[in-house]
Amino acid sequence: MKKFYIEPLPNCDVSKLSGKLFVLEGADGSGRSTQITRLKTWLEEQGYAVVNVGIRRSQLVGPELDKAREGNILGPTTMSLFYATDFMDQLENIMIPALRAGFIVVADRYFYTLMARDIIRGANLEWVQYVYGVSIVPDAVFYLKVSPKKLIERRWQKADAMDYWESGMDLGLSRDWVNSFMIYQKRLDDVFMNLQKMYGFNIINGNKSIKSITKDLIERISPVLS
Repeated sequence: MKKFYIEPLPNCDVSKLSGKLFVLEGADGSGRSTQITRLKTWLEEQGYAVVNVGIRRSQLVGPELDKAREGNILGPTTMSLFYATDFMDQLENIMIPALRAGFIVVADRYFYTLMARDIIRGANLEWVQYVYGVSIVPDAVFYLKVSPKKLIERRWQKADAMDYWESGMDLGLSRDWVNSFMIYQKRLDDVFMNLQKMYGFNIINGNKSIKSITKDLIERISPVLS
């Protein structure tokens, strides 16, 4: 039966949530989007109805959050609560209804990424845990672990520009965007390794081929579905 991390979301009977929640975590360029697409296709071929969710997809604040990111003007706490609102809106209005209907929910990152970002920017761990305490415990969480060097290579293949926030430029780590990206992603990975001890992530070697990673994911998800 499903459960919440700290306290239940009001008016949510977990005994009626028959679906499964799978989460893929990983840095920008780790291959999450590719794997989620492949995983969704595989699940649907097995006869499951699948719903995808992800950061900044809330109909309530998603567009406003994108605008706030472009302006680079929000402080760490304000940005943190902005992301929390985005997450909670999707949790209450997309994830829970889908789980209640028996769907498979595949999340392109969960609140763990938001926690890691907040911690790097000075947030208190207990405070962040409390903010997301009404979150549902996923059936499985997979962290695609990719070396910073590999991430930067994939980033340049994907686009010819760096993302301000994913590069940690707001932290003043370096004036050079590439160097800042490398430092920031290394710090993120360190935080995730600590979170893994707390939340029991499944670590997937994201440096491998696309097919090999998909095979690893399917092998670990199949027993949960059974």
